[in-house]
Amino acid sequence: MKVSLFVTCLVDQLFPQVGLSAVKVLKKCGVEVDFDPRQTCCGQPAFNSGYVDESREVAEHFIEVYADREHIVVPSGSCATMIKSFLPSLFPEGSQKRRQAEQVSQRTFELSDFLTSVLGTHTTGARFPQVVTYHDSCHLVRELGIRSPPRRLIQSVEGVDFREMENCDRCCGFGGTFAVKSPDVSAAIGEDKVQWIQESGADYVIANDVGCLMHLDGLLRRNQVPIQIMHLAELLAHFDD
Repeated sequence: MKVSLFVTCLVDQLFPQVGLSAVKVLKKCGVEVDFDPRQTCCGQPAFNSGYVDESREVAEHFIEVYADREHIVVPSGSCATMIKSFLPSLFPEGSQKRRQAEQVSQRTFELSDFLTSVLGTHTTGARFPQVVTYHDSCHLVRELGIRSPPRRLIQSVEGVDFREMENCDRCCGFGGTFAVKSPDVSAAIGEDKVQWIQESGADYVIANDVGCLMHLDGLLRRNQVPIQIMHLAELLAHFDD
């Protein structure tokens, strides 16, 4: 099987290790991974900010790049949601672009969903003897309904001590441009999340979106809390080559 990896803007620019880990995990599962250097953005930042025309322009490029790909895998719940749930709505019903967008969206999968529902992966053979907790990113759990796949994968890691935090599916406060427009509210929401992470007793907080992790990392550092962030792909890539 061959997949095309869409790494997302934040992974590309700020968290390249997440993209590399995703490739490592997919290859471990017997998948051939393709990375198209023409990829840019899924259009989510513009779409969420109300710039629909600009988002549509970006979406047209996305469709052009991925029109002939069998599977598109995304290490992000929010970007996967944009592609699967909102990309088709940018184009008129019945139009060729709408049909192309729908076809691309149907072939797009968030990483944990692809590993479990498409590949039927139960474990990657990873080992990580640490105490971890998991944060449900809003788009992943509310828009895509993906709750159990990441947990099953986390619990499959040898040596991991997985502990659910209170209000695990409560927003961390990031929300993309929301954190820029309403920084005080964003930080206040995040402070609650940091408290629940601490109360879980975890040494690491795992999530499927680097936006959430970046926000939480800033709050953890600001409060001098010695808990580290980790993307699910990084956790699953903790195996011997």
